[in-house]
Amino acid sequence: MRGAIKFFLDLLLWTLAAPLAMALRLEGIPHSYWEATWIYTLLGIPIKALIIALFGLHRQAWSRVGVRDLVRLGLAVALAGVILFGMAWTLSAYLPMPRSVPLIATGLAFLLLGGVRLGVRLYWEEKKGRGVRGTRVLVVGAGDAGSMVVREMLRHPEAGLLPVGFVDDDPNKRGQTIAGVRVVGTLDDLPRVVRALEVEEVLVAMPSAPGSVVRKVVNLARAAGVRYRILPGIYEILSGRVSISQIREVRLEDLLRREPVRLNLDEIAGYLEGRVVLVTGAGGSIGSELVRQVARFRPEQVVLLGRGENSLFLLEKELEATWPDLKHVVVVADVRDRERLRRIFRLYRPQVVFHAAAHKHVPLMEANPDEAIFNNVRGTQNVVELCLESGVERLVNISTDKAVNPTSVMGASKRVAEQVVAWGALRAAPNQVFVSVRFGNVLGSRGSVVPVFMEQIKRGGPVTVTHPEMRRYFMTIPEAAQLVLQAGGMGDNGHVYVLDMGEPVRILDLAKDLIRLAGLEPYRDIDIVFTGMRPGEKLFEELLTAEEGTEASRHEKIWVAKNHLVPGDFPALLEELYHAARGGDGLEVRRALQRLVPTYRPEGVGVGGQGE
Repeated sequence: MRGAIKFFLDLLLWTLAAPLAMALRLEGIPHSYWEATWIYTLLGIPIKALIIALFGLHRQAWSRVGVRDLVRLGLAVALAGVILFGMAWTLSAYLPMPRSVPLIATGLAFLLLGGVRLGVRLYWEEKKGRGVRGTRVLVVGAGDAGSMVVREMLRHPEAGLLPVGFVDDDPNKRGQTIAGVRVVGTLDDLPRVVRALEVEEVLVAMPSAPGSVVRKVVNLARAAGVRYRILPGIYEILSGRVSISQIREVRLEDLLRREPVRLNLDEIAGYLEGRVVLVTGAGGSIGSELVRQVARFRPEQVVLLGRGENSLFLLEKELEATWPDLKHVVVVADVRDRERLRRIFRLYRPQVVFHAAAHKHVPLMEANPDEAIFNNVRGTQNVVELCLESGVERLVNISTDKAVNPTSVMGASKRVAEQVVAWGALRAAPNQVFVSVRFGNVLGSRGSVVPVFMEQIKRGGPVTVTHPEMRRYFMTIPEAAQLVLQAGGMGDNGHVYVLDMGEPVRILDLAKDLIRLAGLEPYRDIDIVFTGMRPGEKLFEELLTAEEGTEASRHEKIWVAKNHLVPGDFPALLEELYHAARGGDGLEVRRALQRLVPTYRPEGVGVGGQGE
């Protein structure tokens, strides 16, 4: 019913444009032009009705009309104008008909039809906003994201957010007005602007801004005594759309945010699109994010393999909601079970494998070295050998910075896993690529330091830090997963790729940031206690060994470790390692690891027995 009313209203206004154009052209309609006016107007009605229906103008939501709607309206009116111009040309041979009338009528039609739409939108926005007093918001960043979110606030006053100004460091934007809101200064002016405009909340609307800028805004807002929130980073806004619902509290990853990764999408799609992709450890932090990122590249099928049934169940439900057309299968299995893995490979015939299944907790693996060997080394060997046996096109092994000059059983086991992959690469067919990708800690991964700190803050402290100078590399889970996909597409068999992790972060500073983000002050509201380094830990993690060095790859954030050699008697050394693990002898496990990884130096454990 409502669509029919809009159809006839559009048709009426568009029809009136013809006599109005004639009247404007002739400064009235002389008697001698009446016949031509009636004929031109009546002949245009079916043409205009057909174009309204074809372009679906009557289905546009006038209360939410936007630029795309007006562009579509302009195309419809222009098409009708061309047809009516031809008709007027024909009529001019028989009746007095100025040829400029169709041009004037086209302009009038666009103004009438567009004007009624904008009028309805303004009326509804005014009606919704009547009596609503919004929180006074200062928007940091007058770019695309900032202007879009301001328009969203003005379009939805019921959300209770009233934009009162922008601040932006771009001198070309100084003094500009965007959606009726003025750019009133730079980031350094923020405290003054907060006082002058009685700002109640600061909104950071710069999805691509580095963490240093976000940190600066947060510190200025805290100093000014106002609340601060943020639009998510570029990794979270993959579609490019910005809305009020995406505004959230500032998180630690925002303060550590770096320049967004620029992916070669064609290279990634080249080895993922239309392929069967198997992800081990699919329920884990990295594994599940790899699944999400792989889904974007239209694989034939994704096989989610893992031991934790609950995490796999939750991931499957997420995929069903987010990627309903993605063909996937969930397999509960252990990479240590070779025969079970073989049946899975034969059943699903994967062409690309991401191996993310691993034990990763350093202190736990120090206490249980045999488990680290069975899962991280033997599990990787099972995957590698089955990839060779099944003709898998590409295997990407997920490694860690703790594999460099390792001081822990976990790090040494991951270094051996890299050797296993390199050993497999030597035996790969010409069309097979086996690589490892090495990176540091990921923010928010299960069991990482950030969730532990947040839980300690929630309990009222203290926050426990092992050493005041402890430093670690960090990146976000989506960034790590995207770079892993990119490295997997480079196609250099046997390489160990090293992700650019930026600068290492001092854990003490990270703890202080988390306390402040919770609205508290370190040492005043929440105490910080130093507990001493744990077995197997290092003050600084390294992404490369001294003897390796790096060389550049095709991607600015991915490097290649050089001279990554496998010992000549590698299979025999592996068997010695497994024999020690089967015997449950921590001392022998460590000695076997040292024979495989000469740079392994177990600090603080003294190679004196299991768990020391």
